[in-house]
Amino acid sequence: MDKLKILVVDDESRMRKLVRDFLVKSNYEVVEAEDGAAALDLFFESNDIDLVILDVMMPKMDGWQVCKEIRAYSKVPIIMLTAKADERDELLGFELGVDEYISKPFSPKILVARVEAILRRTNQVSADELLEAGGIKLDKAAHSVTVDGQPVELSYKEFELLSYFMENKGIALSREKILNSVWNYDYFGDARTIDTHVKKLRSKMGEKGDFIKTIWGMGYKFEVE
Repeated sequence: MDKLKILVVDDESRMRKLVRDFLVKSNYEVVEAEDGAAALDLFFESNDIDLVILDVMMPKMDGWQVCKEIRAYSKVPIIMLTAKADERDELLGFELGVDEYISKPFSPKILVARVEAILRRTNQVSADELLEAGGIKLDKAAHSVTVDGQPVELSYKEFELLSYFMENKGIALSREKILNSVWNYDYFGDARTIDTHVKKLRSKMGEKGDFIKTIWGMGYKFEVE
């Protein structure tokens, strides 16, 4: 399978190198641009970019403008990077069709994990039908789960929840993010729904239920010791 190509756009060469090194190590092909205008030239010349990582604050043309131009022609996944943790910026980003929004400074490992999750979600990466972690095996096609070889009966939502946790292993997930991803945007319930499902899921998984860590005041993280 050909390597997926990622366009990294940032006016700081040090930042581009940091992101590129981590992505290359994860087997992605990386092309770079130092400003918005160069990014658009590269994007439309290449015609095979699978994902764009885009800094907001740049000379010549900022990230918002680049995002608008790309969105007029393409649904390619876009991750915005910004030094400002401003909620209005975040809302503007989502209105423009940004898939993910990451504030600097960030962990490059987390960025790569987000890239992988987005590419899976947008089917750029063939979704692996079999997920495995710490003795847990989840088969999407058969809709079955085993823990250390023993079958575990899960409800539909518990199965979806465990799939989502395993696909985002090591990433802290807010309750809102879990609601949006597992219950979809049209669900108007509250976070207690998630807590109830997590509690049931943990109990059914026995000791392996401890892999689902609670992050107080935020949500959960699936982490295998």
